[in-house]
Amino acid sequence: MKRRTFMMSAAGAAAGLVLAPRISLAAKGTIDWYTGSDTNILDFWSNVVKPAFEAANPGVKLNLVDAGDGPGIVAMGERALAAKQTNTDPQVDYFEHADPLLPAGAIEAGIYVNLAKAGLSNYPRVNPLAIQSDYSLPYRGSQVLLAYDTAKLKAEDAPKNWDDLVRWIKANPGQFIYNRPDKGGSGGNFVRRAIHQVNGRDPKRFTVDNYTQEAGDEALGKAWKLLADIAPFLYDKGAYTSGNSQSLQLLSQGVVTMTPVWSDQVLQAINQGVLPPETGLVQLQDLALCGDFSRGVVLANGANRDDALKLADFILSEDIQSKILIELGGFPGISWDYLPDALRARFADIIPKTIPFFPGGKWEIAINDGWYRNVAPNISRKV
Repeated sequence: MKRRTFMMSAAGAAAGLVLAPRISLAAKGTIDWYTGSDTNILDFWSNVVKPAFEAANPGVKLNLVDAGDGPGIVAMGERALAAKQTNTDPQVDYFEHADPLLPAGAIEAGIYVNLAKAGLSNYPRVNPLAIQSDYSLPYRGSQVLLAYDTAKLKAEDAPKNWDDLVRWIKANPGQFIYNRPDKGGSGGNFVRRAIHQVNGRDPKRFTVDNYTQEAGDEALGKAWKLLADIAPFLYDKGAYTSGNSQSLQLLSQGVVTMTPVWSDQVLQAINQGVLPPETGLVQLQDLALCGDFSRGVVLANGANRDDALKLADFILSEDIQSKILIELGGFPGISWDYLPDALRARFADIIPKTIPFFPGGKWEIAINDGWYRNVAPNISRKV
């Protein structure tokens, strides 16, 4: 999801010119790196990772290529799969954000490196909560948090579990808002947290292939009652923003006291002065709001596989992981214990004990449809 357009900089536009795809054959010692992520990710790799990595590895260059989107990465994977079958160079060495299960049959065909067995010195530092596959490397994460105005709400009074959050919303009518679940992940994951709450706070109850109409009606119906109950206490007695950025804007303008936000988006907003540095951030401790990680993969049949593995190890270093948190606003892919003490103290209220995941597919369709019908029936989906 393209979440951060309101903070894209002129530097990002300039980076787009530099990052035009290479047409020539892969050069030895030049890592061909592809991404389908947002412009701010390209900026970070161009301005932070690339110069640091090249300085630490003389003679190795990093060629950053914008694949456009997720399907663009899958298309490159299909090219690598075809190259494997013909024993030719796929002209790609590293995907910044990819699913190793795509394209179908990729792992079985051997086009991706098993990173758990690749001998990376920093691999033992990877956060166990983030590991999804031995063939992908979680290096940055994002999770929905609660951001609040400390001029109106003291840190010690900020709700840290779901029941306290609901009590706070009802005790402070008009001071909380979230965006419609189909218009941005921060509001969408707030809705999913409500679903978790009424289903035993057990994210494992929901998988990508276990949706049925009966299960959906039973599990989601209880959440609609909960969300409808708090609706009159929201901003403007039941208003919802049209996206993540609008929620942040209302918080920055002092219109509301608290709103769900993406961790990377809010940390960037604070770093860039969109929000004041004293903005409070908190994560629920009984069960966190949903999040996930971006995972890189290394092409086993890439001409520069060994150098690409050096890059994979490099991005797990303390220096780069600290910069992911400070400059990019992302969560580290390594366990927080491996970050400097000062950073752990600074972000103590948002260090996750859990990183729940909620599947998409039929569950997502049912959630979006059910929310409009049962929680906000007076709001048009087209607006």
